[in-house]
Amino acid sequence: MQSRPLPSRRAFAGFLTAGAGLAVLTACTPESSTASAEVSTATPSPSAAMASEPAAVTPAAAASSTPASPPPSSAAATGFSLTDPVSPWVVVNKHRPLNPPNYVPADLVQPAVRLAVSGEASMVNSTTASAAEKMFGAAAAEGVVMTLASGYRSYTTQIATYNGHVAGSGQAAADRASARPGFSEHQTGWAFDIADGGGACSFQPCFADQPAAIWAKANAHKYGFVVRYPWMFHDTTGYFYESWHLRYIGVDAATDMATRGISTLEQYFGLEAAPDYL
Repeated sequence: MQSRPLPSRRAFAGFLTAGAGLAVLTACTPESSTASAEVSTATPSPSAAMASEPAAVTPAAAASSTPASPPPSSAAATGFSLTDPVSPWVVVNKHRPLNPPNYVPADLVQPAVRLAVSGEASMVNSTTASAAEKMFGAAAAEGVVMTLASGYRSYTTQIATYNGHVAGSGQAAADRASARPGFSEHQTGWAFDIADGGGACSFQPCFADQPAAIWAKANAHKYGFVVRYPWMFHDTTGYFYESWHLRYIGVDAATDMATRGISTLEQYFGLEAAPDYL
């Protein structure tokens, strides 16, 4: 898997600290590391985090937090599991680890899109791949070139990534810079990061002003994707704005979220905010 150096993440932290008085949190951080620091034993178990979770839900619960919004469309109201990683609606955040934590999608494929990475990082599940091909094609037809910059990330890769941060700066800082193993959306196969065709501002705050990010923010829902970590919703999602991180939930649900002005999966499915690990 292609790795990226840490300075861009540190630059992101400096930007937020100086400009907004905030420390950066990121779920992406695809850098790999061979550091041998042990994974924190403070990670909550999947059974504890999900014991009271129903097997399948509809987004109707979100209506209580957005009373002025119309009810979910009949198409979007079809229930999917929020805990099963094979579900397009699985919600993974700092309160909701994957179950099992070492989950591997059975249908990983490399989409026929422009790639900035190789190996496992160039792969997503087959449903996401098909939707990505349509989205990248539509963007290209409008003169916007985007690349897939980081796709699937295995549990083993996330261990190395997270432990590299722990070894370099301690666990508290690591939790602000990298998802713990078993807590990354990238492991589900439903998420990937994009970059602009010219490579400008990749994984940096200024990426939000690049053509690929602008186009995706306005159009990704038409192909089933949402910007998973939107601007100024870090107290809900646990991560600061990542204009490059797209998550597939299906066209109906993504369009329903866009139409109703709902920004996060936590709000849409009526789940608690997850700013920090339990």
